[in-house]
Amino acid sequence: MSFTSNYLTCEGRELHYTEWGAQHRETVIAWHGLARTGRDMDDVAEHLSQRYRVICPDTLGRGLSQWSPEPEKEYCLAFYVQQARALVDQLGLQDFHWLGTSMGGAIGLVAAATALRGRVRRLILNDSGPQIADAAIARIRGYAGNPAAFASVTELENYFRTVYKPYGALSDAQWRRLTETSTRRLPDGRVTPHYDPAMVMQFSHHTDDYLLWNEWDSLDLPVLCLRGESSDLLLPDTAEQMRQRGPQAVVVEITGCGHAPALNTPAQFALVERFLAG
Repeated sequence: MSFTSNYLTCEGRELHYTEWGAQHRETVIAWHGLARTGRDMDDVAEHLSQRYRVICPDTLGRGLSQWSPEPEKEYCLAFYVQQARALVDQLGLQDFHWLGTSMGGAIGLVAAATALRGRVRRLILNDSGPQIADAAIARIRGYAGNPAAFASVTELENYFRTVYKPYGALSDAQWRRLTETSTRRLPDGRVTPHYDPAMVMQFSHHTDDYLLWNEWDSLDLPVLCLRGESSDLLLPDTAEQMRQRGPQAVVVEITGCGHAPALNTPAQFALVERFLAG
């Protein structure tokens, strides 16, 4: 099944998104992780589009979305949530489900607790929660704030295969698509991941952005958390607290994955589909 590529201006900035299953009314917002793009959601979006309309945005500063001219101010969860509200309002969505990987899950968590409260029907957090490990933040800042650059796309793909090995099993075709959908060429001709390196200002200018227990405890909707069994970002103790506090999430560990499961296998599709169906 095919998708369409679309653009909308949200809070004064252009966002790109792909749309799958446009004929369906019931909608899933599928939001990617920190240094990635909406095309990471292709596999799960294609599967879900048999029943759902699926909207996969590129976050501000990633993929084909505009880069922020005010990075210190706008690369943060609060602004991403404002843009998410503008996006769903323009799409005419009164209610919808939210599936978010890592940062995309945090955006959904905050949105469900604040600007989109009562409109998010079911929330799926893919290796994301109300608190993330400091060591994982340091690791991500280390590679995301100073993105690698290579002479060839093949070299960039090999880099992605290394840094994103915790995603789990991807086929050669999936690795190639992941690479080609998140590559940009620099003025000197080298290729690098397709995002604005300034987006890591989120960690220096919004230091508590990923400490979200107050928002978590206020949630009153069904939540599913998929945790990579070897994740260094969502620690087991945090996942256990998510079971006990707030909306008391259903937590499922995904074997063979770290941070974060790629949402690309029939077993992962089934977990998502069953939860959305209630």
